Amino acid sequence: MAPESASPRNGAQRRLKILVSSTVYGYEELLESLYALLDSFGYDVLMSHKGTVPVDPHLTAMDNCLDAVDACDVFLGIILPRYGSGKETPGGLSITHREALKAITLNKPRWFLVHEHVAVARQLLLPYRDKSARGRFKIKSGLKFCETHVLSDLRVLDLYEAAMRHDVAAVADRKGNWVQVYASDDDARLFATAQFRRYRELAERYLPRLADIDAVRARVSGGAR
Repeated sequence: MAPESASPRNGAQRRLKILVSSTVYGYEELLESLYALLDSFGYDVLMSHKGTVPVDPHLTAMDNCLDAVDACDVFLGIILPRYGSGKETPGGLSITHREALKAITLNKPRWFLVHEHVAVARQLLLPYRDKSARGRFKIKSGLKFCETHVLSDLRVLDLYEAAMRHDVAAVADRKGNWVQVYASDDDARLFATAQFRRYRELAERYLPRLADIDAVRARVSGGAR
């Protein structure tokens, strides 16, 4: 018997599309397991690591990924210690960073996971933050940030704060700002299970409500007489 959370697979209804946005290198095992989980719950999973993001060969990798943000119904962002690739200019934003910003701009239903190394690094670096650099996490003059396996780039913290909606001054006005810290892959899978096994609930809330095709045809036929 199919689990109550599962969606129909008979093509009668479009499956809810979820985009999983993250860096890949070093986190393949987590991504593989999340893909398997979300697919088992009934989602159409868009994940570059699995090759399921639709690719237009005439577009850049960045544009294809941003188009996937447009196309998805819900968005799962994973903020990891490694910043990621795809920067179009030196010092530019990575693909993962821009995907998250676009999901926020479009107000996509979204969930974020953040590795505990990122959350801890932010707390440890707060006393050394240059507060005059608004919208960016920069270190005070005279100090230098060095890449480590705990945090590869300060732009990871920019992404983390964007997900937490630190751009909205009043805490009470921040919407969609839940970012779940996880310590192990099991923690991440637990969060994904708790949030996304509710397939039917999310599908009813977020899938476009399309009119019944037969009813539309009947009305058109009736009007033509």
